[in-house]
Amino acid sequence: EVQLQASGGGLVEAEGSVTLSCGSPEFGLDDYAIHWFRQAPGKEREGVSCISDSGGVTYYADSVKGRFIVSRDNAKNTLTLQMNSLKTEDTAVYYCSTWSYCSKHGLEMALSHADSWGQGTLVTVSS
Repeated sequence: EVQLQASGGGLVEAEGSVTLSCGSPEFGLDDYAIHWFRQAPGKEREGVSCISDSGGVTYYADSVKGRFIVSRDNAKNTLTLQMNSLKTEDTAVYYCSTWSYCSKHGLEMALSHADSWGQGTLVTVSS
């Protein structure tokens, strides 16, 4: 199982922006759909967004649609989640993982089948 590392989090004011990155020091990720999850304090982990291996398909949870942008550049081996218009309820530890496809169902499958999680990154949104 490929474990990924999310990075780029920090403290940001409400309505601000932050961009997270996802990567693996051991594996190339060109052949994987990448999924983003988050876990807020005291809450269950939830799916946020995903992007297909080619980047041609994306999906966003309703809670972040219109505010977050997921992207990838396979040539540069970059995977990012741009988070705009942040709200205090976006405060969470963000994680990324792989799955074979990107869709609402794929996000649910990736979440339910994960045996372990790589390094997450904390995003704290202050009011």
